[in-house]
Amino acid sequence: MPSELPTGPVPSGWQSATLGEIVRRGGGHVQTGPFGSQLHASDYVPAGVPSIMPVNIGDNRIVEDGIVRITEADAERLRRHRVRAGVIVYSRRGDVERRALVRPEQEGWLCGTGCLKIRLGEGGVDPKFASYYLGHPAVRAWIVRHAIGATMPNLNTSIMEAVPFLVPPPIEQRALAGILGALDEKIELNRQMNRALDAIGRALFKSWFVDFEPVRAKAADGPSSGFAPHVARLFPDSFEDSDHKQIPRGWRVLSLGDVCEFEYGKALKESERKPGRVAVMGSNGQVGWHDSALVQGPGLVIGRKGNPGIVTWVHTDFYPIDTTFYVVPKIKSVPLTYLLQALIRLELPLLGADSAVPGLNRNIAYMSRILVPSPAVLHAFDCQATALADRIHQSEQQNQTTSALRDALLPRLISGELRVSNAERIVGRYA
Repeated sequence: MPSELPTGPVPSGWQSATLGEIVRRGGGHVQTGPFGSQLHASDYVPAGVPSIMPVNIGDNRIVEDGIVRITEADAERLRRHRVRAGVIVYSRRGDVERRALVRPEQEGWLCGTGCLKIRLGEGGVDPKFASYYLGHPAVRAWIVRHAIGATMPNLNTSIMEAVPFLVPPPIEQRALAGILGALDEKIELNRQMNRALDAIGRALFKSWFVDFEPVRAKAADGPSSGFAPHVARLFPDSFEDSDHKQIPRGWRVLSLGDVCEFEYGKALKESERKPGRVAVMGSNGQVGWHDSALVQGPGLVIGRKGNPGIVTWVHTDFYPIDTTFYVVPKIKSVPLTYLLQALIRLELPLLGADSAVPGLNRNIAYMSRILVPSPAVLHAFDCQATALADRIHQSEQQNQTTSALRDALLPRLISGELRVSNAERIVGRYA
């Protein structure tokens, strides 16, 4: 192998090889997932063995949200495609840079259609180190350059086996993976905490505005309803009929169009965006940055085209592009925190037009009915929901800082420019 790799010169005492050579030394393999003829969409079941698809490959981590599942019998039929801890999974088509390291809790899952897996084998290269090496910007660029296909890049086993690979001594591999892994674990812990905080907000909304638990408790038990007195006194103690259903007395059910407006976002091509810290919001979340905002945050963005009806909370000032709507309340007492949960429960994606490019018709959405509680209850909910949103935002900001640090350290560590001891001191300040 040459003394120069995509990552730069080979440091003294380190070695170079190809990924294929490393895999063969360890008795592993580079293998594509099952063909579409071996596994059909009709084989997916509500509960069973998770099947990793390209959409589930995040930033060196498998994203479990929305993962499809197959029966144990199908997983056993395709057992050569099952993964072990330490396997690295790639998207075989499209965004071929993405890879994910399989964790112990994902042992036995399936490498699904459209994916490719790398099993390094035993005693060769530390899988965690390998997963970070493959995330080096220069290595990712090498893979993209060598992928087949002009319109849609494709990977195959030959391309992956040819990837030039840098092999530090085992102790260096483990130390480097430990440093970068500590930062990734901090990011993941924050993500888990944010999911828990989000679940608390959704549970609070359901308790107050779907199940009406404070009203039912007050109707049954009076002042000693089991809820804190300052909360219980805000709620009525009885129900009345509205829209052929029972709602708390004094509350209203209105058309969505009477409660808020969906304003159109504005076109902003990627080539027209200027460097800045304003989030550019698309139909399924943030798609970039810009130097000026169109809407003052916090705010709500709703997918109009592409991902119609997807509701996204934005903590800061933002720029919604023309594939989106942003929400403007019409009733002053109805806060955005309440509208977020109410709009999610309306399942707006189901209202998207069935066409080549699905779209959300706001006039149809406006006909949906929405519960409007009393201003006092809405204010109490907003206070709690805002506190949760602020904590989530703080964690997201921490993750941005930690991700930037990890991404800055990774190429310097892998090239040997930054020694492990110096990196440990840097990471220690962020732990």
